[in-house]
Formats: sequence, structure tokens, C-alpha cells
Amino acid sequence: MRLVLVGHGKMNRAIAELAESRGHTVHAVITGDGNRAAAALTAERIAGGDVAIEFTRPDAAADNLLALARLGMRTVTGTTGWLHRLPDVSRTVAAHRTALLHSPNFSIGVQLLLRTAREMARRFAGRPGFEAYLVETHHAAKRDAPSGTALALRSALLDGDGARSYPINSVRGGHVPGTHEVVYDAPFETIRLEHIARGRQVFAAGALEAAEWIQGKTGVFTFEQMLFGEGP
Repeated sequence: MRLVLVGHGKMNRAIAELAESRGHTVHAVITGDGNRAAAALTAERIAGGDVAIEFTRPDAAADNLLALARLGMRTVTGTTGWLHRLPDVSRTVAAHRTALLHSPNFSIGVQLLLRTAREMARRFAGRPGFEAYLVETHHAAKRDAPSGTALALRSALLDGDGARSYPINSVRGGHVPGTHEVVYDAPFETIRLEHIARGRQVFAAGALEAAEWIQGKTGVFTFEQMLFGEGP
């Protein structure tokens, strides 16, 4: 598979390092400096590529995804903070008969965490003695807060028990790849459900698996749908 990497930050560098060991090649790298308003995403720059992997910034992602869809390029994105533009992107993907897979987190463990959290919330429904909240911790350079994964985790919890609000506490500092925690706290006991990423390689591996899966497909998908089929 010939990959077009849109963005050259820490995530796409980790993907580039892992791609060769999986038998793939990096066909082109589109960097942020030359790609304002998706200007560098042209037919000439991506010609010969099979799948694009997009990890950039919340303010740049939707324009990149629209440009890639118009070029008929199947794309995997892990950028967060752009989903308010998903309807427009989805229409463009459909119009050009291509495919997009998006996810705030490409860890298989996180996807299992979301399902576990949904069931956990169902079990705690109707038990007012427990207060519930989330804590997410990321490196100092992460731009969005709360993280996309934390928002997905709260959504899963609300599916299980919509009577709680599940406030999110965001911590930014150091070099933490990503830690997400659900806490149920009562006066005399505490229950914690936690996922700790030990490195970006876990997300790189998931993104590459998504790129392999999306070849030949049309439509808009999530990583959860890829792993488990339609629906939660």
C-alpha cells in the first residue's frame, strides 16, 4: 500500500516508522507549512497513492478531508475537533464515491474501553450514592481539551446512563501520550476504569490497520464500526 501522509507531526512520523515493517511505503508527505487551506492537496501531489492518513490540526482537518474526497482519495483521519463539519465532509465523500474512516483514538483497547464504560454506566444507573466524572491527561502540546477520546467516552457513558452529566477534567503537561479514566466515587469507596497509552505506536498500528481495511470501500466509517460492525 502506498501511503499519502497529510501532516508530519509525531503521529504521522510514528506511522511512517511502522509502515515499512508492515510492507507499506510512504508515497508522499504533505506538510502543514505548504498546505494552508489544503492548497497542497492536488492531483499531482497525491498521484499514485492508495490511501491518505491525515493527522493535522482541528482547524485544518475538514478542509483537508474535503480536498482528499474531491480527489477520490480514500482517507483515514485521527484529527479531533472538526466533527461539526462531518455532514459536509460526508456529503462530499458520497458525491465522489470514495471513503473516509475517522476516529478520535485508534487504540483497540480504547474501543473496548468505550464498550465497557457503556455497560458500567448501565450498572451504576439509579445509584445516586456514587458521583461519576472523567479525567483525561495528555502531553502539553495537545491542542484540544477535552480530548476527542474523552468526549467519546462521555458519550458512551451517557448511552448507558443519561441521568448523569459526567464532567471531564482535562490535564495538559509533560509528554503523556494519553490517559483516560472513569471514576465513580462514593463516601467510602472508589471505582476506577482506566486506559493508559504507553506510546504512540499503539495509535499508529491502529491507523495502519484502518488504512488497510478501507481499501476498496466507499462510505464514511468509524474505527468502532471497522472492529465490531455497525453500531455499539
